[in-house]
Amino acid sequence: MATPLGLSSLFSSRIHTTTPSLFPIHRKEFNRRRIILVTAGGGGKPTILVAEKLGQAGIDLLKKHANVDCSYDLSVEELCTKISLCDALIVRSGTKVGRDVFESSRGRLKVVGRAGVGIDNVDLAAATEYGCLVVNAPTANTVAAAEHGIALLTAMARNVAQADASIKAGKWMRSKYVGVSLVGKTLAVLGFGKVGSEVARRARGLGMHVITHDPYAPADRARAIGVELVSFEVAISTADFISLHLPLTAATSKMLNDETFARMKRGVRIVNVARGGVIDEDALLRALDSGIVAQAALDVFTVEPPVKDNKLVLHESVTATPHLGASTMEAQEGVAVEIAEAVVGALRGELAATAVNAPMVPPEVLRELKPYVVLAEKLGRLAVQLVTGGSGVDAVKVTYASSRSPDDLDTRLLRAMVIKGLIEPISSVFINLVNSDYVAKQRGVKISEERMVLDGSPEDPIEYITVTIANVESRFASALSESGEIKVEGRVKQGVPSLTKVGLFGVDVSLEGSVILCRQVDQPGMIGKVGGILGDENVNVSFMSVGRIAPGKQAVMAIGVDEQPSKETLKKIGDISAIEEFVFLKL
Repeated sequence: MATPLGLSSLFSSRIHTTTPSLFPIHRKEFNRRRIILVTAGGGGKPTILVAEKLGQAGIDLLKKHANVDCSYDLSVEELCTKISLCDALIVRSGTKVGRDVFESSRGRLKVVGRAGVGIDNVDLAAATEYGCLVVNAPTANTVAAAEHGIALLTAMARNVAQADASIKAGKWMRSKYVGVSLVGKTLAVLGFGKVGSEVARRARGLGMHVITHDPYAPADRARAIGVELVSFEVAISTADFISLHLPLTAATSKMLNDETFARMKRGVRIVNVARGGVIDEDALLRALDSGIVAQAALDVFTVEPPVKDNKLVLHESVTATPHLGASTMEAQEGVAVEIAEAVVGALRGELAATAVNAPMVPPEVLRELKPYVVLAEKLGRLAVQLVTGGSGVDAVKVTYASSRSPDDLDTRLLRAMVIKGLIEPISSVFINLVNSDYVAKQRGVKISEERMVLDGSPEDPIEYITVTIANVESRFASALSESGEIKVEGRVKQGVPSLTKVGLFGVDVSLEGSVILCRQVDQPGMIGKVGGILGDENVNVSFMSVGRIAPGKQAVMAIGVDEQPSKETLKKIGDISAIEEFVFLKL
């Protein structure tokens, strides 16, 4: 296997700001992750360790491309011993893949495949740190999990499990097991992702009134299937039934606890086919005993399997199943094939659409485009910080000038990095190659690309990149083109990304640190005046460049600085009589 190529220095930097969003649509935010690029090399087949049972169709697919070791029920010590000889690992929910596993792999482990949706049993931070891609299989078991949620909902409402146990014990207790109807009842779906939305569809078919809480769910998607998007407080306080479909994160851990149970309608019924840890199980037991919660149907538990004398499992008002959400023959085979395809594709260096912590790019493309990747992101960051007003960014054009034919220039990564630069400075969203187009679309931003074919040698992939934002006002009027659009242009010079044009003005400044742009009357001494103010304030100047229309006319001075000047320092620059406008841009 070849050594993974990391770009953490390029993609882990973030800008946090209170600047209001310039994009008209607010959608799901993504957790911070670094992009890791992985490829399989060498003459031999990679080795894949399958640590939990996987459908035969998936095993067969893996064996076509790799040496497959199926070793189940491994202890932590056994897993750590084996992993140093493996290039990929496939698990379900029962195997914990912690930091010790990645440390024990000594850098050989390139891909971890989670056969299912949830990845809370995989230490993502450690995986990223050790250059290991994590992929999952998020679609194949969606219907199975939703069907099991509905099965538990109906079985709980009609006391099916309890009545079955009673009659098998030789009893006939019809009056004891009178249930409740679902028609007209309110179901609160907490988490409106793939499974949650499928549960909502089916519950609507049962005649239930369905509401949902999910801070990232688009309201139009909920409305499309007749579901009302509400606050968490409204959801838990008005529901007759609550169905959980949340990942286990720091924010959702023990989300249902003594405090939240106390705010629920008395007699509420709860279904959980998501993750056991989202419910405080001791608090649920108290709520059942007090009558706040009438019944619970649980497919998942904080510790699996639960201990033999678990009071919650043994409670008469609890219907329990042993994590069967994805356990249909169809789902098992589907998940097996989906994860096998993802792992094999990842080892071959293909783009991983189901990557959880990073996408993948062929290393030869990365090596060539590396400085242009930085340039693309910096141009996006610079351009969006020039926008002012409340109209929002909705149209962006990226132009690549190159001597290569379009077929010989892969711009997907560059496009993604422009989007990253445009959106990250005014948001907490993280952009990578996998989600860039989706995030742009969800925020109502149309990204168009243009190729400008130049004469000359195609030795360098790109001559320059231009980013243009239309239909907006600019904080720096000199950044506008003749057609009134914000326009910035950059090139890679001796491996260093540089800003070479702002609006109609040519400049030459390295895109490192931050940049101050000043429009001034072209006259002697301006560089000295501005440089003197910055020097007096201990702000180090890395580059200075002046572009002008004609001698004695207007000019734009671009100044690269290593530190962010204080407001007072910037005011002193703005007070210089020959400076007509200026702007500070953090890159």
